[in-house]
Parts: sequence; structure tokens; C-alpha cells
Amino acid sequence: MTPAARISAATEVLADIEARRRPATEALKDWGLSHRFAGSKDRAAIASLVYDALRRKASAAWIMGANTPRAVVLGMLRLQRGLGMDAVAALCSGERFAPEPLSEDERERLEKADLSGAPAHVAGDFPDWIEPSLQRFFGEDLVVEMQALATRAPIDLRVNTLKVSSREEAHDALPHLGAIETPLSPLGLRIAPSEDGRGPAVQSEPEFLKGWIEIQDEGSQLVALLSGAKPGEQVVDLCAGGGGKTLALAAMMENHGQIYATDNDSRRLAPIHDRLARAGVRNVQVRTPRAKADAVTDLDGKIDCVLVDAPCTGVGTWRRNPDAKWRLRPGSLETRRKEQETVLDRAARLVKPGGRIVYITCSILPEENDEALSAFMARHDGFKPMPAEKALGAAQLGHLKTLVRSTAYGLQLTPHKTGTDGFYAAILVRNP
Repeated sequence: MTPAARISAATEVLADIEARRRPATEALKDWGLSHRFAGSKDRAAIASLVYDALRRKASAAWIMGANTPRAVVLGMLRLQRGLGMDAVAALCSGERFAPEPLSEDERERLEKADLSGAPAHVAGDFPDWIEPSLQRFFGEDLVVEMQALATRAPIDLRVNTLKVSSREEAHDALPHLGAIETPLSPLGLRIAPSEDGRGPAVQSEPEFLKGWIEIQDEGSQLVALLSGAKPGEQVVDLCAGGGGKTLALAAMMENHGQIYATDNDSRRLAPIHDRLARAGVRNVQVRTPRAKADAVTDLDGKIDCVLVDAPCTGVGTWRRNPDAKWRLRPGSLETRRKEQETVLDRAARLVKPGGRIVYITCSILPEENDEALSAFMARHDGFKPMPAEKALGAAQLGHLKTLVRSTAYGLQLTPHKTGTDGFYAAILVRNP
């Protein structure tokens, strides 16, 4: 397919997403099934165009003066891909499979593209209804923070120290991936996003199959380290899901002590067993709930560290899931807040005197972070937040002090400040 034909295809996929209100992955899959002549490179390039358009949907529509799929794609080419008007016009020739030629209005708008007068939610490309929450947290940095959340994310890898002696050993084994060491996590390697959106097939690499590396955002690595899990401790990963943070905790604990991995949805635990085996983890018990019964009742009051990787809106992952931000609704936020309340109350029963709850979200909304913990502490006496500076020092992450945003009870990572996904973390210590 020609570059122009790929643009036409991306416009078609965006129209399908808008008409049927469904995730981009589903629309892209259906397009590929109905256009089998398109090769893997074509499909990857089209997906990249679609996701870039979703990243810049509001700002692209603003400069083009229309919210149609065509307008969004054209505006994205100007704002995200940096193409000038002439370059865009060359792609829109109206010839075989190419988009129709630009109108005079489109030419003028592309030539004069300017976001200087745009509202914050347009310049930052996010739903307008969450602006009050974000403004309350970010203040004058709101637009620059949200613009960073509209960029492409790299592929980050965590080196598994249960299998590899050092990050350098893993790095030297993967020279063909072009990975560099992550700047903040001592365990991370980073692969920059490619121009066409095609990342390397990391999961096919021999080193991945041997358990040397796991795909994990640097921010996720950092908040796992912040938990301070130590060899010999008793730990519960209460929302373990596929096990990404469980694996990180097991490596921190050097396979000594015990981790109990559970989740209220047993289906989310399905991948964890193979991942544990591949990573060489021996100190994890997977507790699968049966008929909605609590799988860790016998551990109440016995646990040193309860990790709550809480269900949330996922706003902090919009670099990777740009279509999710346009599907987010106020009702979704309220649902997640109730789930956070439930899981925090469960964690309170598990942790022993002197133990700690490590609360993590991949969100930047204060309702899911500090405000969730404020409500928790109003319900439960005897818990105090550990100061962020102390938590960073204990985890040997003091170098983050000037990069993270300290909050009332924890700290916030963001793409703008730390180059990671948007993660929140706080540690609540139970009185002895």
C-alpha cells in the first residue's frame, strides 16, 4: 500500500470507531480481516496512524475546524507527524486509493495551524469533563503535562535478577534491539518508539523466553521498588492480575519469604502461572478465588506488605491506550472509586501491626489517589502515610526526589516529569 492509501485506510478505521463506539483494537482487527491484501507492515502503519490520530483528536479537530475522521487525520499529520501543508497535499491527490484533494479551507487551516488560543482540554487532548480534577492537581502545568501524555510511549523492559546477574548482561545480549538503559530504574532497558509504530517482537526473543526480561514500563518498575519488599517478608499482591508486579516483588525478595498473589477476578490470573515459571520464581502462591470467596482470609493480620495495584481509570496509560481517553465516562470513575474503597478495606484486614499497605494506581486523577486514601484513613484508624522523601530513600530511589510530584500522601510519576506512564504510589504504615 502507498502512504496515501494507508491514510485513507486510517480514516476509514476512525470512522468505524466513531460510528460503532468500540475499541480501536477491534476496529483495526476487523479492517485487517476485510482487507487481507494488506501486509503486516501496512497494518502496523495504519494502526500507528489511527493511534496518533486518537492521541491528537481534540487538537487536530480544533485546527481543522471540524471533528470528522478526515479532519482529525489531516490535523494529526500536521501536529503529530510534523508534515507541512504541501506534504499533506501531496498525499491527498484523489488518485487511486488516495484521499480526496484538500479544499481551500483545509489548505489554509493546515498552513496556519495554531493552538495558542485553544482551551486546555483541546491543547492537551483530553475529555473536558475531567479538566477540573486535572487543574486542581497540575495547576499551570496542566497543558504541558497532558501534551506529554499524548506522545508515543517507548517499550520498557525489566531485567529479571533471578535469572541475570546484572542489567549490563541483559543489555549486551540484546544489541539488535537498540535498547538503552532507563534513566531512573536500575533494572530497566528502553527501546524507543519507531516511526512506523512497529516495535520489535520482544516476546519472541530467546532472552524473553528464558525469563531474562519482562515488558514493564519504567514507572511500574519504580513503584514496585518503592514497596520495599524484602527477603523473608510475607507479602500479598491483592490485585495481581497477570502478575507483572508479582514478578518484580519476587526478584526483590530473591525468592525468599512468601508472596500470595490473588485477584477478585480469577480470569485475570490466567497468565501468571506461565510467567512465574519462565521467570524462575519459587516464592509465590497463587490464590485463585472460588465462587467469589475470599482466597486469603487465613492471612488476616499476618502480612508485612499488602500491595494494592488498584483498579483505576488508567488515565496514566493514555500514551499506550489513546482510544481509552475518549471512551472514559464519569460513571467509570465512580465505579473505580467504589472498587478502590473495597480493595483498600480488604488490605486493612490483612496487614499486621507495623506492616504497610502500598497503594498504586496508573492514574493522575486525585479522586483515585490522595482522595481515595483520605477517605480510607477516615474509615480506618491507625494508618499513617510514609513521607514521600522517606519512602524514596528507603527504596534507594532518592534520585527521583526532584522529578516526582509529591502529594499529600504519596508521589506522582508523569510522562512530562519522569518520562514514564502516569503512576501514583503511597505507603500507609499501620501503627505497631
